[in-house]
Amino acid sequence: MEKLDALLERLKNRQRDLIMEAAQYDTMPADSTLKRIAELENAIAAVEAGADEERGRRHR
Repeated sequence: MEKLDALLERLKNRQRDLIMEAAQYDTMPADSTLKRIAELENAIAAVEAGADEERGRRHR
């Protein structure tokens, strides 16, 4: 579980960094930046689902 939690934090931090970086400009972020943010969101959701599943296994 600790490794999943650590991965989740790294993913969230990277996504937050990209969002904050994109916010520095008055223009729309590049499509590649938006894609990376979206891909990180998908990865975050997948890790959260895996962590929830693992917690469920441990409580059985």
